[in-house]
Amino acid sequence: MSEVCPTCGLPKELCVCETIAKAEQQVTVRVVKRRFGKLTTTVEGLDEKTIDLKELAKRLKNKFACGGTAKNGIIELQGNHADKMKEELAKLGFSADQILVKTL
Repeated sequence: MSEVCPTCGLPKELCVCETIAKAEQQVTVRVVKRRFGKLTTTVEGLDEKTIDLKELAKRLKNKFACGGTAKNGIIELQGNHADKMKEELAKLGFSADQILVKTL
């Protein structure tokens, strides 16, 4: 017998909790200037409990061909990717209206 999700009550294969959580998230994308003038794009406002940050960071790093990390509820990517980030997050299931992009 398959496991049942405690949140939505559906079997794990049909669970929609992560999809619902993505649509409701208020996400902030900003570009930060680090040491030696390096630029870093951060994605903040993601709930660690409902969204797999490591998997999302892996997909974003793959898409933008850069290095990065996911820690403390923040995804950091090397380089300035703010202009393309909103479009990519919308493709991954986040609501485009809930994505706020802040640049330098």
